[in-house]
Amino acid sequence: MDVSWTLWVLTILGLAALIAVDFLIGRKPHDVSTKEAGIWTVVWIVLAALFGLGLLVFGNSQASGEFFAGFITEKSLSVDNLFVFVLIMAKFSVPSHLQQRVLLVGVLIALVLRAIFIAAGAAVIANFSWIFYIFGAFLIYTAWKLIKEARADEDEEEFEENRLLKSIEHRFGVADRYHGTKLFIRNNGKRVMTPLMVVMLAIGTTDVLFALDSIPAIFGLTQDPYIVFTANAFALMGLRQLYFLIGGLLKKLVHLSYGLSVILGFIGVKLVLHALHESGVHVPEISIPFSLSVICGVLVITTITSLIAGRKQTAAAEAAAASRPEGPGAGTGSENGSEDGDTGTASRKGSSSVGG
Repeated sequence: MDVSWTLWVLTILGLAALIAVDFLIGRKPHDVSTKEAGIWTVVWIVLAALFGLGLLVFGNSQASGEFFAGFITEKSLSVDNLFVFVLIMAKFSVPSHLQQRVLLVGVLIALVLRAIFIAAGAAVIANFSWIFYIFGAFLIYTAWKLIKEARADEDEEEFEENRLLKSIEHRFGVADRYHGTKLFIRNNGKRVMTPLMVVMLAIGTTDVLFALDSIPAIFGLTQDPYIVFTANAFALMGLRQLYFLIGGLLKKLVHLSYGLSVILGFIGVKLVLHALHESGVHVPEISIPFSLSVICGVLVITTITSLIAGRKQTAAAEAAAASRPEGPGAGTGSENGSEDGDTGTASRKGSSSVGG
């Protein structure tokens, strides 16, 4: 798809306007209700769908199909980000009324960093076609690692600060408590960051690690930087509302890692086949409609099997608790039952350490 600089500028201005409206509506710190989160989640999905249909009308079916495949892939991979976001919020004890502000700024930081990644990736692909072999191999390795980590069934996960975040904290210093929505304060004459600023940076910089597999994944579906950027933008901008909508349901998606591993592995194979085709080897290429069908099918199956597995685990835990005799030891038995019922879902980064 041939995209002019004018369209690039108009698109960025349009996205900036949407972000500004979102910021103005949620500028006052408050607890986000499920209803509010649900409405805004639908709004962002509808906006993404309208954009994809716009590509179909004013562009072509290929561009529209690539956008929807990229958006759905990025959205599903972004859901896995929420596991770590929950851990970050818990580690820094972020007040509930400040969480939406944290996520808004954190996601904006992530979007800027991803734009840099996308520009770099597009430049590399334009000059070195063999990079598809590396991208494909990396995604296949990531898929294998996902399955391995999911089977490890890590029940206790903790967020560990990455080196960049630690160096920033050391450079500026951090206040010992939150000061409303302030990002910096004066402490004994020295300008220091508040914990709110630290959490925002943690969200933004942590997303960079997730971009290491999500960006190659979408380049496996399309090599058009415009589609890659817009698909990432729409997927990320709706992530904040999705956090409040399904944050408490994440552990019920017990098979999410397996589904994501299948998607990443599939796109990895697609990249390798594309690289071979570009090298003159006569191999079949996987079409966008087929890719879209596989991605959607895997996500539907993963969701259904997760819900079924979750119900079985809940029923087993309740049955185990009911079979224990009441008495002085009942309290201990109840605790053990709770441990037996823990889903122990593993995220695609396994441990939530981010390069510490």
